[in-house]
Parts: sequence; C-alpha cells; structure tokens
Amino acid sequence: MGTVGDVSEPKLVHGNCGYVLDDVPHLTDYLPDIPTYPNPLQNNPSYRVTKQYFVHDDDTVVQKAVHHKDGERGIHFRRQGPRQKVYFQPDEVKVCIVTCGGLCPGLNTVIRELVCGLDYMYGVKQIVGIEGGYKGFYDPPNSRGGYKGFYARNTIPLTPKFVDHIHRRGGTVLGTSRGGHVTSKIVDSIQDRGFNQVYIIGGDGTQKGAALIYEEVRRRGLKVVVAGIPKTIDNDIPIIDKSFGFDTAVEEAQRAISAAHVEAESAENGIGLVKLMGRHSGFIAMYASLASRDVDCCLIPESPFYLEGPGGLFEFIEKRLKYSGHMVLVIAEGVADTMDEVDPSGNKVLQDAGLWMAQRIKDHFAKEKKMTINLKYIDPTYMIRAIPSNASDNVYCTILAQSAVHGAMAGFTGFTVGPVNGRHCYIPFRHITKQNKVVITDRMWARLLSSTNQPSFMEKRDVDEEEKWPITPRPTIKLDANIDQSSSKATAKIEDKLQTLSVVEENHI
Repeated sequence: MGTVGDVSEPKLVHGNCGYVLDDVPHLTDYLPDIPTYPNPLQNNPSYRVTKQYFVHDDDTVVQKAVHHKDGERGIHFRRQGPRQKVYFQPDEVKVCIVTCGGLCPGLNTVIRELVCGLDYMYGVKQIVGIEGGYKGFYDPPNSRGGYKGFYARNTIPLTPKFVDHIHRRGGTVLGTSRGGHVTSKIVDSIQDRGFNQVYIIGGDGTQKGAALIYEEVRRRGLKVVVAGIPKTIDNDIPIIDKSFGFDTAVEEAQRAISAAHVEAESAENGIGLVKLMGRHSGFIAMYASLASRDVDCCLIPESPFYLEGPGGLFEFIEKRLKYSGHMVLVIAEGVADTMDEVDPSGNKVLQDAGLWMAQRIKDHFAKEKKMTINLKYIDPTYMIRAIPSNASDNVYCTILAQSAVHGAMAGFTGFTVGPVNGRHCYIPFRHITKQNKVVITDRMWARLLSSTNQPSFMEKRDVDEEEKWPITPRPTIKLDANIDQSSSKATAKIEDKLQTLSVVEENHI
C-alpha cells in the first residue's frame, strides 16, 4: 500500500501568468510503484487513422473563455483523451457501472458506450452493471434502484451484444433509486468482489456519494478508479457546458408547449399552463420557452415574482388576454413553496407548482369576475424523463462515456467528465457537488424576456441585489391569497417581505 495523503486537499499546479491547473487525482498519488503498460489503442484500427493517437500530458482546458488582455490565465482542467501509458492490463480490469437518482434521457446510451468503449477500444471483458444503484452492493436480492445496487449484490453481465439496442429505450436497464448511500458497505463490496474500475452515473447528490467512495478507496490504498458521469435533466451541474439529456428534454418540452398553445388559441380567453422540470433551476423552462416562441410568460425559481396587484402576474395575464385572446404560461416546478418533507436523497419535497398556479389563476378571475377564462394545465414531466435521447444527446453521451474510459485506463480517479467551453476534460468531484442556477442578470434571461415580452416582476433594487450576489438567487415571492394588493397596507407587507429576504441573504452570505 502507498501513502494515503490528504484526500480533501485540491491538487493545484501553478504556471506562468496566473495559470492554475486544478488537476484530478491519480492512482500514483498514493500508489507510486504501480506498473504502466503501452496503450492498446496504438494497435487499434479505429485509432490508426487519426493524426494524433494520444493527448499530450500538458494539454489543459481553460474554465473561463473570456479574458482581458492584462488578466490572469485562470483555472484550467486536464483535457480528456487517451494517454500513451495505461495503468491496467485488459485482462485484469473488472468494471462495475451504476446509475443513481431520477431518470433522464441518455442513461442507456451512456451505459452502452461505456461497455462498447471498454471492450472495443481496450479489450476489457469483465463488465457488470450494479442492479438497483448503490444499495445493490449490500441489500437483499431483487432490490433495484440507485445506491441500493451496491448492497444487494445483484449484477447484470454487460457485453456489447447485450447493450447493442438499449439506447433506443428510455430509462436505465440497471434500475435506479434515490438515497441508500453507506460508504463503508459500498467500498467493502467493491473490495470483496475485486472491482477496480467503478463508473457512477448520477446528479450532484450521486457525485457527492462518488466523492466519498473515492476518498474511502484511497484511505484503504486500493487500486480502484472511481469515475463519475454527471447526469441531471435540469442542467444544474456547475462548470460543464450542459448535462446529457438536457437537449432532449428541451425538445420534448416544446411538444407540451405546442399543445398548450393549440388549446389556448382554440378557446375564448384560453390559458395554456405548462409545468416543466426545474427543482432549483429554470434552465429547461427558459430554453424551451426561447425555442418555442409560443410562450407569453416563463416563471423560474431564480426570478422573484408576485401574483396580485399592479405589475403582478394576474394583471399581466389579463392584459395579454385582452390583447390576443389567449396566452401560454410556462413554469418550472421549483416556483412553488417547499413542504416540510424530504425525499430519500434529502431533497425537499415541493408542492405541485402547476396545480397551485392553476388554482390561483382560476380563483383570481372567479373573484374579480372581469372575464371568463378557459385554463388547460399540462404536466409532461414523466413523459420527458422517460423518453430515449435524441441524436444530439446520443453523440454527447458517447463522448462522455469514452472520455471516462480513457481517463480510468490512464489511472485518473476521483473525477467526473464534461465539456468546458466546448472541450471535454476531467474535473475534480468537488466542483460537481454544487448546483448551477440561472443568473437572472445574465444576457440569456434578458433574451427570454425580450422574446416573451413579459415583465421582469422585479424592481431596480431587486436587480441590484442580484448583481451583488448572482450565485444566490432570491426566493420566489408568493403572497397570501387574502392580501388586497391595491391597498397601502398590502404594499407595506410586500416591502416588509422583500426587506426580510434581503436580510436573510446578507446573513447567509
């Protein structure tokens, strides 16, 4: 066994002009004497036609693409790709693949390309899928889903023949679930069964679990690579350009928006209401609304809004109905208040934002009696999650999977893969365990407002606060139904609520 060292210490390499390489761990960091072998890709017919077989060890990818002429070069990540030397012989490699968390288009494509990449490129034959996620390592048999697969000792032998057509199906052939992560039991199972390459597919919570597995593997001095492939349909993984399945989700969401538009346009004072995924971030709602061109208003968790009174949502709906006779409203699921419950992954359970919004709109117009509305509510959430990935995501999933395989064979560990400024690279786990959010003072949100011609529902003070703390979006403002917004008393209540939110943010930061 080698020297364990501090597993939590960032591996930084400094260069000229403010250059910093935020490097990923390597097996040799704690196993310095393990042997190396020539990369079998040099004899692979597929790679023989390329001008450059292997990536140079000094190739890196810059995190921020825009720089000033006198500015520092900034943070870089290690470029993905095959290396001249590998740290595993094909016949000694024993691989396990696990999927955790919610469903997302492209999961089966990633599984397929991991298997085919390991077999076709490196000649690895011992590949299994952990059935049921993390708990599959220690739970009783027939337990499917997420981390549970590590406990249950249920495995599925994976071969190129078995995975040949799975990309045409939605979901995951391995099963998945939330929660169930017990690091010691998982690593015990990895060690007992002799796995030396572990590929973990999941979102920010799953990647946190993968980071803990890597740290425990390193403490034990095991020659085991832990590689993550980030998955979230909400596109809320930081650093990387986008997550797989997002393009498919946006494309499919437009079908729901189109249906809502047809329903609204066909009825007197028709309102089409569509709820899309986005627990903490509104990327799907924003991009689907931009792509659709049929959306009159888009609401996301990052952007405060209020319902009643001058400048509120209800006033905007009324104006739009008088102008065009119909409107389409898209909301992300996270715009509703959270409940006191949490799911097995520790996420707060949300109220159904669509049902909540539909009822509030109906109640308002019934109370005001100014006009009769016809509201149709569409929730395509599970239809979108369950479909196969589209052509763009299939290509993306292939690159992600092959990047992970190249990195694992080269001895890198404790990393996740993804594109940064269009170049795929290896990123330390600690960067992926946070959530990315829409910055409502950014140009993309401005493009959305320009496209829908909706109000921002924000005062100048709110914008100033967002510019000061762009990473911590202010909570959605929803007022009680019994507040009369036209009175000065109601206005005072609004100001008090805004002031309270500002104080909470100052204390938080």
